[in-house]
Parts: sequence; structure tokens; C-alpha cells
Amino acid sequence: MNLIETFQGFVAQVPELIQPLIVALAGAIPFIEGEGAVSIGIIGGIHPVIAAIAAIVGNFLCVAILVIAGSGARSAIVKRTRNREAVVAGSAGGAVPEPVDAGATDRGSARREKFQRAFERYGVPGVSLLGPLLLPTHFTATMLAASGIGKARILIWQAVAIIGWTTIVAVIVGGAVSAIR
Repeated sequence: MNLIETFQGFVAQVPELIQPLIVALAGAIPFIEGEGAVSIGIIGGIHPVIAAIAAIVGNFLCVAILVIAGSGARSAIVKRTRNREAVVAGSAGGAVPEPVDAGATDRGSARREKFQRAFERYGVPGVSLLGPLLLPTHFTATMLAASGIGKARILIWQAVAIIGWTTIVAVIVGGAVSAIR
């Protein structure tokens, strides 16, 4: 909560022209995201529509960077693995693949299994739309990219989720703030 209070205080102290940038920066932080950033902006005195747009842009830009980087990393790993397998298969039995460390595969396996079950049950749309209830969109989008899902498909559904959740929170917080004032 200290980070959120810091952002709210910062929004109130900077000129109006810079306030949406602060909200966008807050939207790029996991666990604050668009929903928290729009709340920070509205409570900090920014018009709800401007706060929502800034929060959505900040959250989506960060997610887009992560999806592009995650997809690129996956492609590089898959290519490297295929090249290594081709070398091992082409050798005369001289090279033996190294055994995989069992401890390394167990790390985070519970989260991966939970994500995999949700993905199998709901697909990309469901994981993207329901994901913010359990995990930040940053993590969900990165896991989708690591699973080999196409970047465009991930980004479209993440955009729908970010816009939807941020708008819902903006309406609720904006209504509450206007009722208090």
C-alpha cells in the first residue's frame, strides 16, 4: 500500500500535464496494473476518462513488451533445442545429452500446473479475461507467450482484458469519488 500512497502523493504534486504519465507508469507495475493505476489517478484528482486511458496505455505497453520478449525468448530456446537435437541425432553416438536437474524442473511447477489447467479449460480468452483475478496480466501474458501462443492473439485478448477491468474499476472508483465530493 505504501507504493500506491506514494504514487497518489506524487500525482497530486506534479503539474496536471504530467499526472497521466505518472498514472501510466503505475499501470506498468505488476500488481498495480491498470486497475490500481486508474484508482490512483482518480483519487489523485485526474478526470476518470484521462486516468483510465493513461492506466490502460501504461499497462498494455508493458504487457506488449513482455509478450514480444517472451515470444522471442521462446523462439530462441526452441531453435537452440532443435539444433542441439539435430547435432545429437547426427553424431555417431559420441555425444550424450546432459541429464536434467530434477530440482530445477520442480521450481514453480505448482503455478505452471495451475496455469496449464486454466489454459486447457478456458483457452486464451478465458485466461486473459479471468487472469487478473489471480495473477497480474504481466505474468499471464508472459506465460501465454512461453506456451507458444501467437503474439497477436495474446495481445488482442490482453488488450480486451486490460480495457475491460480498468474501465470497470474506473466506473466504480469514479462513482465513489463523485459521491463523496
